[in-house]
Amino acid sequence: MGFSITLPDGSKREFDQAITIGELAHGISTSLGKAALAGKVDGKLQPVDFELNQDAQVAIITDKDEEGLAVLRATVAFVFEAVAKKAYPELHFGEHAADDDGFFVDTDKENQIKISELPQLENAVKKVVKAGEKIESVILPKAELADRYQDDPFKLELLKEENEEVHAYKLGDFVDFGFEALLPNTGKIKQFELLSVAGAYWQGQSSNPMLQRISGTAFFKKADLDADIKRREEIKERDHRTIGRDLDLFFVDPKVGAGLPYWMPKGATIRRVVERYIIDKEVADGYQHVYTPVLMNVDAYKTSGHWAHYRDDMFPPMDMGDGEMLELRPMNCPSHIQIYKHHIRSYRELPIRIAELGMMHRYEKSGALSGLQRVREMTLNDGHTFVTLDQVQEEFSKILKLIMEVYKDFDITDYYFRLSYRDPKNTEKYFANDEMWERSQSMLKKAMDDMGLDYVEAEGEAAFYGPKLDIQTKTALGADETMSTIQLDFMLPERFNLSYVGQDGEEHRPVMIHRGIVGTMERFIAYLIEIYKGAFPTWLAPVQVEVIPVNLDAHSEYAKKVRDELNKQGFRAEADLRNEKLGYKIRESQTQKVPYTLVLGDKEMEANNVNVRRYGTEEEVAKSFDEFLSEIKQDVKSYSRND
Repeated sequence: MGFSITLPDGSKREFDQAITIGELAHGISTSLGKAALAGKVDGKLQPVDFELNQDAQVAIITDKDEEGLAVLRATVAFVFEAVAKKAYPELHFGEHAADDDGFFVDTDKENQIKISELPQLENAVKKVVKAGEKIESVILPKAELADRYQDDPFKLELLKEENEEVHAYKLGDFVDFGFEALLPNTGKIKQFELLSVAGAYWQGQSSNPMLQRISGTAFFKKADLDADIKRREEIKERDHRTIGRDLDLFFVDPKVGAGLPYWMPKGATIRRVVERYIIDKEVADGYQHVYTPVLMNVDAYKTSGHWAHYRDDMFPPMDMGDGEMLELRPMNCPSHIQIYKHHIRSYRELPIRIAELGMMHRYEKSGALSGLQRVREMTLNDGHTFVTLDQVQEEFSKILKLIMEVYKDFDITDYYFRLSYRDPKNTEKYFANDEMWERSQSMLKKAMDDMGLDYVEAEGEAAFYGPKLDIQTKTALGADETMSTIQLDFMLPERFNLSYVGQDGEEHRPVMIHRGIVGTMERFIAYLIEIYKGAFPTWLAPVQVEVIPVNLDAHSEYAKKVRDELNKQGFRAEADLRNEKLGYKIRESQTQKVPYTLVLGDKEMEANNVNVRRYGTEEEVAKSFDEFLSEIKQDVKSYSRND
């Protein structure tokens, strides 16, 4: 009985006997047959020797397709495994994967693979590539693979998830499974590089053994590989974890708590400047700043719906022994609702704007933690406004204008607006009130249209209790990230029975607007570190001025005097009075990315002058101390902008 193959252009080909993907490609054209790397059969990647024997939709994958890159990278990972196993017979293998960022293989042996050994392993892979060895797709009994991997506990664990007949690949005597599609031979591998060695918990669980993760990448063209290596170097230069260590801003020590940052004095200074700025900005805009407890009765989160939706992201409740269950709060909304409910409210008071730098805790898995960007304890620049229905649009616009003002001061320019709606085809995870959703979504859309702002619309990105505007920024490395959000909420006022006394003397339900201007302090400062590469503008810099005497005996007192006067004027100045060479101190100031370095010698001391060097320049300019004071005052006042 025959079967038909449907191609991406909709055309069909009829066959009366089985045919492989490679044969199908050759039948379409000789050039396609040569270029074929794999196939996509009914949406699933398969190797070119996969046999087609029934009706199916098939696409031939070449190096022009995105999936082709995934096949290439998975193949390099497989060949690396074969080479590494030959070099280290005692080596065990954990998980492996290929994705948009390259590939990795988790390994384990008594003496870990050193990063200095990667070039040797890379050369061994190149030899296999040059030989053009066949990679064979095979179906093997699970029992045979279990026997082959009897000394590898990680492979045996992974094998439990497989069927009795396992799709595997062979390269000579080496066999592995868990790959979708690989290239038919090693000669089709083009450009690749082994990149790094790092630790990775087995299956991402901190309670499991720590394995080694060997990472690499691969491309079809050398130019693409070179561009990717350059991009990775840029990432290293901007990595907030590396800069944070080099500038002594913060640290995280898993021994005392993974995902719990310790802010060193300089990092704490940056954070404090940001927090003071935000608080002052919000107070000037009509917000009442509060402090609320970091603990709350779990019943509040059950009422709000957070417990039902985010229980897996929350820490277990603490049993206080008398039936009271307290929860480390994962969000601040119920806390601010309690502030609102503490008094009877009148329509004359609304809008009521409540804000807080509120500490929260999230139950993040160890494998997901990363510097300041993914943490277990965070402080959110949070705010909630309680408004009447006819105040929604005006308040929304007011919040958005505040966000844009803040962005201007921090010189954040690369962002766009996204209106996030519920998914109308999948409403189960959202608050069930169709009328509310239609009304609130149209309100946000009208507000954006009235302000004349461009935006994209995204179904399925709303919060469970209402639609929102997300302000999406580009990180220094080009990633898309939500920086700020404004969320409209008709649900929580209903669930917590919030009310205000209207002009008619009757009780009415307020609308609640959630908003975060710069997100959490942790993630925002990580963003700033990477955007500025640690070279903070003067108003944010932890040390704004480094004062260096040319000669300790002759000029230290003048250096102290200049430092003290700057501190008295509200600037963050330090004097380097170490017994080190002048050149070393100047280089150290530049390495620490201090905006202003003042070098003071005889001429400066006699004339009450300073010799000024700006960060990143070789130029030194002599100025009177008063001139310099005026310059740095303007620098800070203008948020270090030139406009």
